[in-house]
Amino acid sequence: MSSPGEPLIRPAELAALLAGSPAQRPALLDVRWRLGGPPGRDSYLAGHLPGAAWIDLDADLAGPPGPAGRHPLPAARHFTAAMRRAGVRPGTLAVAYDDGDGSVAARLWWCLRYFGHDQARVLDGGFRAWTEAGLPAEAGEPGPAGREAGETGPDRHESAGGEFTAVPGQMPVLDLAAAARLPRAGTLLDARAAERYRGEAEPVDRAAGHIPGAVSAPTAANVGADGRFLAAAQLRARFAALGLAPGAGPVGAYCGSGVTAAHEVLALQLAGIEAALYPGSWSEWVADPARPVATGADPGRPAAAG
Repeated sequence: MSSPGEPLIRPAELAALLAGSPAQRPALLDVRWRLGGPPGRDSYLAGHLPGAAWIDLDADLAGPPGPAGRHPLPAARHFTAAMRRAGVRPGTLAVAYDDGDGSVAARLWWCLRYFGHDQARVLDGGFRAWTEAGLPAEAGEPGPAGREAGETGPDRHESAGGEFTAVPGQMPVLDLAAAARLPRAGTLLDARAAERYRGEAEPVDRAAGHIPGAVSAPTAANVGADGRFLAAAQLRARFAALGLAPGAGPVGAYCGSGVTAAHEVLALQLAGIEAALYPGSWSEWVADPARPVATGADPGRPAAAG
């Protein structure tokens, strides 16, 4: 596995890097997205960090939806093509941002790390923090390292923007069987909103509830009102209250489709706790009606190994 580096970058720090040597300019990756809505390209066109490339979550950071979930991991060749178009190069920083609390940007950060790019960070506070700091934005189409207007899907032509090559397997993952077993051997965190965990609401997937034995840990509690991650000490206290501490046993995280669970993995890293991501998440778990489902605030009986 890759050794973890600092996963966050602040607007002022990023602005200083952008003002430095062009040869070391970070690749800026705009990954704004809306659950159940159109991709965030319209927001990108209205205003983005100067030189940023727009990344499509559904096309670039996920494979086709199916029994493995709504956002299974992308094929290595598709992720390679997307990152090359965006100008990602080996040994050069890549910075992901969204316009929320970093939940979507964390999926891109995690994918970069999983596919072997250690120099990856999330802009803490996202586009809002950047503009609130008085830093410049630009509107319109992406530059040559980004994407031409109207291109969609994972098989778009590659540009010469970057030299990235995806090498999968550099971050820990859980498959369905491992996620079922984990509550018996360690801790499986459910990163969704508490009402979805309890089974009181399910806006997307076929059934409501949670994986038996999983612990509710909504990602909203990882950030403050400004959308920025809590300090490391605060995150350690949050996870300690859930029974977690560095070295306390294996930890995994899931959500609806493996997107916001990456936010949980990032927050856990800030707290000094390594965690595996379950990419299939709830959308894979409930694809088979025979799999057990727990409801209510209690974690419920852990699922049997298998």
